[in-house]
Amino acid sequence: MENLLGLLRIHVKRGVNLAIRDISSSDPYVVVHSGKQKLKTRVVKHSVNPEWNDDLTLSVTDPSLPVKLTVYDKDVFSADDKMGQAEFHIAPYLEAIKFRHKLEGGLPNGTIIMKIQPSRQNCLSEESHIVWNQGKLVQNMFLRLQHVECGEVELQLEWIDVPGARGI
Repeated sequence: MENLLGLLRIHVKRGVNLAIRDISSSDPYVVVHSGKQKLKTRVVKHSVNPEWNDDLTLSVTDPSLPVKLTVYDKDVFSADDKMGQAEFHIAPYLEAIKFRHKLEGGLPNGTIIMKIQPSRQNCLSEESHIVWNQGKLVQNMFLRLQHVECGEVELQLEWIDVPGARGI
């Protein structure tokens, strides 16, 4: 991958108040798409508030591509049901990453570097923070699922530099 900028680790933490797609619950999992890449979490049985705590890693070659997330209900005898979708852009996070070398050594853990407000242009359900933590910049976000009656997914982004990549 000659155009590789680096890797984006997406820590899919949990779902909150997801839609019921089976009789009284759901068996949710998350699929993450960016460009031609497709990654998915494990299935959590019988839960509308699943704790995945799964790490998915995307190769970033085009920072303008959105990251799309779709939640599904795993079914055994029929096609999996959609439980909502959301997308986010990594451009604000990558902007903060560009300045991290100026931050190293000078900031206490937990310092908020940037805040991103919810808007009609994003799926954020609350303000998202890019935070300096243990020598890394991480972005925490709650995404409101669209095209569904309810549900949010909590994520954390972390950038991984790759030796030989062209970087950001």
